[in-house]
Amino acid sequence: MAYDNFINIDFNRHNLDRYYVRYVILKALKDNISKFHGSLLDVGCGKMPYKNYILQNSFIDRYIGLDIENALEYDVSTKPDFIWDGIDMPFENESFETAFGTEVLEHCPDPKIILSEINRILKPGGAFFFTVPFLWPLHEVPHDEFRYTPFSLKRLLEESGFEKIDIKATGGWHASMAQMLGLWVIRAPLKNRRRKILSYFLKLVIKYLIKIDSYSNIEFRESQMITGLSGMAFKIK
Repeated sequence: MAYDNFINIDFNRHNLDRYYVRYVILKALKDNISKFHGSLLDVGCGKMPYKNYILQNSFIDRYIGLDIENALEYDVSTKPDFIWDGIDMPFENESFETAFGTEVLEHCPDPKIILSEINRILKPGGAFFFTVPFLWPLHEVPHDEFRYTPFSLKRLLEESGFEKIDIKATGGWHASMAQMLGLWVIRAPLKNRRRKILSYFLKLVIKYLIKIDSYSNIEFRESQMITGLSGMAFKIK
């Protein structure tokens, strides 16, 4: 179903809740994929929806998925390559050139543990690509721990040994409204007929809001609204 797509993301009235977040994660990935090389560790990999895209569009030559046991109901064809306990990653120091973690840090009870482990398994010069939500409902309850500001995330990355940290907002005020409208019309308790009628109308509004947000210059200043964050951080030495 289009609702579950991560790469070929259809915009329709059935996926108004997830369309924007999927769209901006893919956009952030495309903007940074030229920096991916060598062996990649997908942290909290789930069903690895970006694996084929990354292998086909980057200099990655080995892709390893890592997740906590029972994090998801995996199917027979898609399972993590390695399972971990959320504390110690089962890899030697400096084993990977690239690390990848989309929408995973908000689920970590102690983010410094996972960030320090990512730093440990990266080789000098290694890159860590990440995304985190800011405006998003409770999910994977009760394993939903944090919503990060750019300031707290930068500080945690620095304290875990990362340098050359570049963090960007995935959307501003207009996108935030678009995302909230999409979430409301799909997930709020509404009668089916009302949901159907509203989704036809709001699809046009959401499309317009996303378009005008693309022209926004989003700075991390007082009263700025954001949908989420994406970025890269490097292990220099």
